[in-house]
This record gives sequence, structure tokens and C-alpha cells, in this order.
Amino acid sequence: MRIVIVGGVAAGMSAAARARRHDESAEIVVLERGKEVSFANCGLPYHVSGEIEKASSLLLHTPASLRAALNLDVRTRHEVLSLDVDARTVTAQSPDGLVTLSYDALVLAPGAAALRPPIPGIDSTRVHTLRTVSDAVALRERVTGGDRRAVVLGAGFIGLEAAEALRAAGLEVHLVERADHVLPPLEQELATLVRGELAGLGIRVHDGVSAVRIENRPEVDTVLLDDGTAIGADLVVLSVGVAPDTGFARDAGLETTRGAILVDERGRTSAPGVWAAGDATASPSAVTGAVTPVALAGPANRAGRLVADDIFGIAGARPIPAPFGTAIVRVGGLTVGLTGANRAALDAAGIAYRTLHLHPNQHAGYFPGATALHLVVHVGAEGGRLLGAQAVGADGVDKRIDVIATAMRSGLAASDLIDLDLSYAPPYGQAKDAVNLVGMVAENVLAGRLRLWYAADLDDVRAEALVLDVRSAAEFATGHIPDSLNIPHTQLRERLGEVRDAADGRPVRVLCAAGVRSNIAHRVLANNGFDSASLSGGIQTLEHWYGARIDRTLTREGAHA
Repeated sequence: MRIVIVGGVAAGMSAAARARRHDESAEIVVLERGKEVSFANCGLPYHVSGEIEKASSLLLHTPASLRAALNLDVRTRHEVLSLDVDARTVTAQSPDGLVTLSYDALVLAPGAAALRPPIPGIDSTRVHTLRTVSDAVALRERVTGGDRRAVVLGAGFIGLEAAEALRAAGLEVHLVERADHVLPPLEQELATLVRGELAGLGIRVHDGVSAVRIENRPEVDTVLLDDGTAIGADLVVLSVGVAPDTGFARDAGLETTRGAILVDERGRTSAPGVWAAGDATASPSAVTGAVTPVALAGPANRAGRLVADDIFGIAGARPIPAPFGTAIVRVGGLTVGLTGANRAALDAAGIAYRTLHLHPNQHAGYFPGATALHLVVHVGAEGGRLLGAQAVGADGVDKRIDVIATAMRSGLAASDLIDLDLSYAPPYGQAKDAVNLVGMVAENVLAGRLRLWYAADLDDVRAEALVLDVRSAAEFATGHIPDSLNIPHTQLRERLGEVRDAADGRPVRVLCAAGVRSNIAHRVLANNGFDSASLSGGIQTLEHWYGARIDRTLTREGAHA
């Protein structure tokens, strides 16, 4: 049996290794277009910064080591040009000319290629991508060779990592993002925190704008943005996204969507004897069902392994699970994690949901070093299905996002999080862990004990309701919504008459710093017949939602009108 695998790195090498463990007699040939067949592509930015000193540390295996360990025939610098599904052959361009191979089973794992938008001047020698070890080496050489000014186009995961790496290496860095905020999959109120951290690192962020031209000059390039900004650059990193590298597969008639190969739950394509896995395939979201590529190493590695199981008809072989898209990234002193769907995806799918905002400490507040963990969690409006979670914080983000991702895979509802028996000691968490608190808030909301209002609704709330701020007078003075009434929550029961007079028949919309005290106040009001609701996440979420505009939203004592 001959198995031909197109592409190495994650999905391809996982399929090859698993196939060998199933059958010692199979001939397994891996065709890889690049110079390296197995490398840690997620580690590339950290070589650019110098945190990973040697590029060789990124190389996981070589053709020789794979031959020795797994008896794999790995052929680098072999770019597949065409596929004949009827004849069951693939043709590749090798250093020695065209090579045609027949196959009994074919696994397509060609990955994705960096997008190159049609910007005049983008072919400048100063423009680089960051997809391979060679890319990382080239960037590192420029960083250590005297480049002082860099522009990163695109503020997704790789763009953020590249910008941080270049800044850590001492360069002046400008980060350009066409979307309204950095890291577009992140919710707006959390992206504000990331933008602030980038500014703290000294990275200049240009969001809501695009590069329209790169002017090439002998000494320096100039990146021109559509708002008229001109930025001098010794180095430009192109990180505006990737596209499945599947031209030969489409030409062969394989079914695709938006360039990605369509596969079933076993990784089978529309052609008999052909499987596919990794960044080049489209997968249905585990939350919304939307079929899109998911360019993440974890799902790619697991899919390659399961494809090999299906090729050999292994009894009890599991299907490839639909991904939640769990991801994490470091930005300076912050960690950003997410899993499941965000608002945009849920809205596009027409899924009804409720959003929860929490700001608990990552460990016991009385233990030194306690910092806030900012959480946004979406739950199904009926039944409380966990739909998505995002977190930003200095510590503890990975643990909470991974626990919630595990709960989602297990089919737990939001209220089930209350009962998770999580480890606790003061340096690591709280007796009521942040994840447990998500469950408690979700249960209260779904049961109707807690009604929420949101920062996005502030204008309507101010026009139609009394805003009741239940923080202390000192907190109120630091910044409050104009025309709001301040009654600390500990005094509310005795001052309900003031609330009734000020409301004058209007609803009451309560807020505090993070949503805890306003929940207490809401229960007092609701039990006394008021139409009440609590601001989700309190003033903290309000400030994060409005970002730089918050000073036009809040009144601060002593500030000039």
C-alpha cells in the first residue's frame, strides 16, 4: 500500500506518523514544498524577538530523523502541481524535474498561504511574511542588522505576535488593522484592553484603516494609509490573513468552499481515496455550524491522526470533532484567550444568546498579586448552552478558557459550571473560581433572578430610565454617568423612597464597579416592585466598551464641562 501525503508540519506529519504505527509494510511518501517538513510554526515570532535564540530549536524533525524513526520517505522541495483522481496520481515539481507518483490513499495537507493584497509596492524587498522558519530567520537578520522602524499590516494573532516581537527587539513599531479593533475575533470591550497594552509597549496602533500603497525608495519605504497617514518603514510584515493553498485540488475537481477543501467527519473529500486535513480544509463550527477554515495547530494535528485511522479502517475510529476554535495569545503582560463563537458569529447564525461580563480576581484577593480576569461569556437564551467565552488578564486566562472549552466539548450547560470541582489555594484561585462564578451568574440570568442591561444600550437607558449608581460616594466621584443617582448599596433599603421619587415611574437601571453590588441592589429593587436591571460587568465593562471615548461618556468631579 502506498500512501502519499501532500504537506508536512501539523496535519500531514501527524497522518504520516499515525499511518506508520498502523502498518509497518505501507510505503508512506510525504511531499513538502518547503525546505523544512516538521517545524514549530507557532514559535516563529519568538525567534524574531530573540526569545528563542536558535532557529534550529524550531525544527522538530528532519527527513533523515523521520526516515530513521518511522521509515517515512520525506521529500522536501517537492511542490505538487496537479492531481488526477481517476488515475490516482499526483505530479510534483522537484529540484530534479517533474515527478509523478501513484497512490492507494492520498492525504492532502497543503496548509494555507499568506494573503498578499493588491497594494501597489507590496513586492518591495522590505516586505516580509512570517509563515516558515526561513521567514523567521530573514526577519531576525533584519532586526539584528540595523532595521529600526517596522510596520505590521494586520493585527490578528500572528500580527500581534510579530508586533510584540519586533518591539521587544528594539524597533519602532506601527500596527495597522483594517477592522475596527485589534484582534478582530475578540469582542470590542476586551480588545480595548489589548489596545491599551500595545500602547504601553510603545506600539502605535492604527485601527479602522488600511494600507493603500507602499512607496519604495532606496533608503526607506513609506506605507501610506487611507486616512492620509504616511509611515516610514525599514521593514514591513504582511499579516493580513491566510488562504487555503488548494489550487491543484480545485483544478482536479475536488469540492471546495471559499477555497477550502470540503471534507466529511472522517476527513474524506469528494474524490474516492482522497482525504484532507488541516488549514486547507473547511470545518463546521461546533457552535454555529458555519463551514469555514480553522487555521490552528491543535485541530490540524488531531485531524491528521484521525484521518490515518480512517484510511486503515480502524475499529472504533472516532470522527473528527467540529472545532470550537480555542486560541490564546500573549500581548505584553496580558494573555488573551477565546473559545467558541463571538457575537458576530452568533448574530450571523441567528442564535439567541445572553452575554455575561465578569471581572473576578484570578486568585484570592487577599493573596499578594491578585489581578482582575476580564471575562465575556455567551450562553444560549434557552437552556443556557455555552456558546463562547473570551478572557483577558495578566494571569489565569489559559486555565479558565481551557476549562470552559472542555465543558463545551462535554456538552455542559452554563449552570453546570457551578458544580465543577476545581482546585483551590490562595495563590491559584478562589473558593468560588471565576469559572464557577460564570455558572452562578448564568443561572441567575436564565432563571430571571438577574436582569441585565448592556453598555451598548447606554443612550437608550439614559433617555428612558433612572440610572442608579450603587458605588460609594468616593467611587462615584471618579467618574459617573451624567444625571445618575448615587446611593451606596448598603444604604439602599433605607432610601428606597428617594429612588421612587427620582424614577417617577420610569425603570431603574443599576450599576456598580463590576456587577456584584448592583446585583444585590437589583434584588432589593425587584423585591420592592421596581422595574430593575443591572449593568453587565459594571463601570469596568462600560469603560472597556467605550475605550478612548469614555471621557465623553462619564462625568468626573472637578473636570471642566
